[in-house]
Amino acid sequence: MKKTGKMMGAGIGMAALAAAGAYFLYGKKGAGNRERMAGWALQLKGEVLEKMEKLKDLDQEAYEKLVDETAARYVRVKRVSAAGLKNITADLKNAWAHIGEQLR
Repeated sequence: MKKTGKMMGAGIGMAALAAAGAYFLYGKKGAGNRERMAGWALQLKGEVLEKMEKLKDLDQEAYEKLVDETAARYVRVKRVSAAGLKNITADLKNAWAHIGEQLR
């Protein structure tokens, strides 16, 4: 019984990750996102998705904290514009509505 629950949880988590990735690249603003994304932006989103996999209890607060922590590291380590990072961070946080639907 526990094993089935864990498998279902993992399956739901993977579906949410796939939905989040698809939303980032193919959502309403997907075409514009693909055109203006730099390599660091894709790397940032990839790191957020990887860290989402490791979260046991994924909710909006935990997700937004994860996005903020990852973005803060990019300010220190990468040469990114503040405006670009702000836009990508806002896009990531706005994606929660779509991700939250997939988790239900």
